[in-house]
Amino acid sequence: MGKILERVNSPKDIKKLNTKKLKELAGEIRSFIIDTVSVNGGHLASNLGVVELTLALHYVFDFKKDRLIWDVGHQCYTHKIITGRKDSFHTLRQYRGLSGFPRIQESEYDHLNTGHSSTSISAALGMAVARDQLGEDNQIIAVCGDGALTAGVALEGLNQAGHLKRRMILILNDNEMSIGKNVGGIAGYLNRIIAGQFYIRFHRKLKKVLKSIPLIGKTLLSIAGALEHLIKRAFVPGMLFEELGYRYIGPEDGHNIDGLIKTLRNLKNIEGPVILHIVTKKGKGYKPAEERMETFHGAAPFDIKTGQFKNAGGKPTAPKYTDVFGKAICDIAKKDRKIVAITAAMREGTGLKQFSEKYPDRFFDVGIAEQHAVTFAVGLALQGLKPVVAIYSTFLQRAFDQLVHDVSLMNLPITFAIDRGGIVGADGPTHHGTYDLSYLRMIPHFVLSAPRDENELRHLLYTGIHSGGPFAVRYPRGKAIGVQMSSPLRKIPVGKGEILRHGTDGVMIAVGRMIYPALEAAEKLEVEGVSLSVVDARFVKPLDEELIVSEIEKTGRVITLEDNVLAGGFGSLISEIMVDKKLTSVPLDRIGLPDVEIEHGDVISLDKKYGINEESILRRVRKFVSRTKRRAGTIGQKANLRVIKGK
Repeated sequence: MGKILERVNSPKDIKKLNTKKLKELAGEIRSFIIDTVSVNGGHLASNLGVVELTLALHYVFDFKKDRLIWDVGHQCYTHKIITGRKDSFHTLRQYRGLSGFPRIQESEYDHLNTGHSSTSISAALGMAVARDQLGEDNQIIAVCGDGALTAGVALEGLNQAGHLKRRMILILNDNEMSIGKNVGGIAGYLNRIIAGQFYIRFHRKLKKVLKSIPLIGKTLLSIAGALEHLIKRAFVPGMLFEELGYRYIGPEDGHNIDGLIKTLRNLKNIEGPVILHIVTKKGKGYKPAEERMETFHGAAPFDIKTGQFKNAGGKPTAPKYTDVFGKAICDIAKKDRKIVAITAAMREGTGLKQFSEKYPDRFFDVGIAEQHAVTFAVGLALQGLKPVVAIYSTFLQRAFDQLVHDVSLMNLPITFAIDRGGIVGADGPTHHGTYDLSYLRMIPHFVLSAPRDENELRHLLYTGIHSGGPFAVRYPRGKAIGVQMSSPLRKIPVGKGEILRHGTDGVMIAVGRMIYPALEAAEKLEVEGVSLSVVDARFVKPLDEELIVSEIEKTGRVITLEDNVLAGGFGSLISEIMVDKKLTSVPLDRIGLPDVEIEHGDVISLDKKYGINEESILRRVRKFVSRTKRRAGTIGQKANLRVIKGK
């Protein structure tokens, strides 16, 4: 920790420094962030890009009274460090430590819980309207990245804020990146604004020259002023924001702390909405992050000197599920030119980089626009193509209406590769994919599958693409199991599960990544004299009712396992089947995630806390079988007594 940073414990300490010291502090904070993220992992490049901006904001404003909204929030590390969380910063993204995103439960300086993109403008506008309604006097500031403007909700907020004209500042942090390289018309528009600065520089010099001309200088300046509006329209694309109702300032250097402070002071009391467009460099101050911005967006622990990532654990030979998907879709697309791939600003994250390079004309990155991604796929499917939409589980939630209204009602052949299903770890509640089994199984026509390993993922993807209807393949984050891959790719019968182990004392019915923990628990219980079947349901919808009902009737006990919330999830589905089949007398225990907010932390710790790791499953099943055996024995004894009394 640097000498200046040691003395900074609140924003008040920032305000005591001159700009020279602030620049030194910026360097110390960068080093502090790099040191921490190299150990814990986290969002490095984005945070290194907003150090000066964060310091300038806290230097000019008082965010106990004013409101600061970070869009997405993954760039809030400097903000956390200077708002009293410096000494606990080493716990960043760790179980029971600091969140990697703003959390109103964590600090009075955090004013909105964020994690998904593009919500800042709408929330800030709501705060501005509430301020005016309540007769208060504070400033509302939203920091929104250029990538976030590709999302519909950001544009909706932008539209309404321009219409209502409430006092607020939107800082457009332009680094030409979201998680990947920004795409689309908005990105091109912002680039043109930056390129258009030649006009602004030329205009300033022209005014200076005209003023210096004796006698006629003022007249010429007046004529130039009359023409300025027309010239500006022709040369400065930033006029679009002004037409929408904003005062547009910029673009300015987002790393020039002197300039930022001066500009923010000037904007502090301006009435109406203002857009301050700043240009920053993602990864600023750390060469590996500057050169590999996409890689260091969400970084695993790494070696600071080399910039190389450390081994994240797991079997060294096991690939990541994401990479298995990426290779499989390339193999399938090689033989079928109708296959196209779509992602929402997550080319690398979803494993589609190789596909985009091999088949650039069949790859579409729509930006941070999941709703559009799904309906765009609908248009492709209606014209005979075979779209594969790769989106993280947590982000697919944003397109729920499109899944129902556009995909389901027309029963279209679209395959959804749903990455990051279940608990994902350090990014926390905004990123866990713990609701998808619940929200997808209710939608008509959808096939919902969850492979138990990487080999089955490949075959289910192949099955989905050739299924002729909406088909979801849901798989977890991180390293796979390390099983042998089988070829050629084959269609798996839709709606068919598989018995992996036969037993007599009960059946464990699991789905997805819970299969292997179930098998391991069953094997250990066998040694203790408890014999359990294990069924891989494989399909949540349609469910293999015949197989499952048969095993329930044979074994007389049921345990369901899922890494999804229990509310409306896989276990709920099995209980519904048992009611329909008049099997309510059969003991049932549902193992899954409770109806609570799952916090951030490593997956191992969270699995343990919520009872879905092998040890917890073993203990829970052992207790369940023992309890139901005793109950069955008691019922039998009472029945015998009734028989004896009857005699």
